[in-house]
Amino acid sequence: MDQALEDLREAILKGEGDLAQVAAQECLKRGLAPLQIVHEAILPGIQRAGELWNQGEYFIPDIVMSAEAYKTAIALIEQQLKKDSLGKLGRIVLGVVAGDMHDLGKNLVVTMMQAGQLEVVDLGVNVPVETFVRAVKEHRPQVLGLGAYMSTTMLSIRDVIAALKEEGLRDDLKVMVGGVPVTQKFADEVAADAYGRDAIDALEKAKSFLA
Repeated sequence: MDQALEDLREAILKGEGDLAQVAAQECLKRGLAPLQIVHEAILPGIQRAGELWNQGEYFIPDIVMSAEAYKTAIALIEQQLKKDSLGKLGRIVLGVVAGDMHDLGKNLVVTMMQAGQLEVVDLGVNVPVETFVRAVKEHRPQVLGLGAYMSTTMLSIRDVIAALKEEGLRDDLKVMVGGVPVTQKFADEVAADAYGRDAIDALEKAKSFLA
């Protein structure tokens, strides 16, 4: 692995924001593609921090610092993506369902989609059913991404899909679902078109719909 990528991954894992900024700048200076930087450094760094949190080795201050370092690096990557102005492969509307305020996973997916040359309409978190429907009508995306990060909110995914059917919008749209409690079994139960296991898998699935 390129040393700059390794430095960036470690900086995010250790929650060192200043070093993450320097490493991200070095990656871009070397001409590394935004998708490569996200795929090989930023995602592995924040995902490893999440694993350590789940294992009880990281505590709230640790995960907060890692998240801040991640945001610092992502901001630089997003600036570069705007400068590149690459041709877009298609449009995706993304959001986290009503009652759910978790944005880190959603932000990872947004960044991967942008780095993968998709135009992203980010609706944010705690998005009501009617907002998803309105966004599909307004933006006419090829793909809709629905995220849920708590078992108590994931059933809202079913409500969104039902509302799309009622409005006659479902047939011309590919619906992807994902999030910590979401599984392939649940995706099948709600008749989603795809289940994104993680941000990388979500990008691959979205691109397959646009091929």
